[in-house]
Amino acid sequence: VKTTLLAVITFLDGSGGGGPDIPKDGPVISQFLWPTIGKGCISPSADSVGTALAVGGPAQLPPPGPAQGQAGFVFTALGTKQPTDVQPAPMTVQWLNLDTRATATQNLTNDAHINPDGPATLSAIANTGSGRVVAIVSGSLTTQADPESQPITCSFLPTIGFFTVA
Repeated sequence: VKTTLLAVITFLDGSGGGGPDIPKDGPVISQFLWPTIGKGCISPSADSVGTALAVGGPAQLPPPGPAQGQAGFVFTALGTKQPTDVQPAPMTVQWLNLDTRATATQNLTNDAHINPDGPATLSAIANTGSGRVVAIVSGSLTTQADPESQPITCSFLPTIGFFTVA
């Protein structure tokens, strides 16, 4: 049991290696607290797991990267094709700066073209101001494998994240 638990902990904290190299002075990436699910996102009988993250500025990620007083939000729906340019029922991020009480709701878009061939990845840069921020990502995603196929629209349950912006 101890060996199994240590293997799980090593996997979760990343100390066992694997995955991409992370620069020593790279940006702080704040993963949202839980993955979310979108029913029928891959096909009528295949669901997608979605993940969200935030990067407090200033940082070079996600492209073009948030400046000081800004946050970058990224949502990825695993197993899906590329998102359509127009999202009829958009995925949104609602954020609140706990220190300044500034708040807004923004659409996540494909403008940054982070994963052009899929999985669908949407993002936004928000003018949160400096401070502690709480954010909720939820909504719908529309993908299309190619111009001849029908678009697929699915909805994701909310997920929440906490992070600090410089």
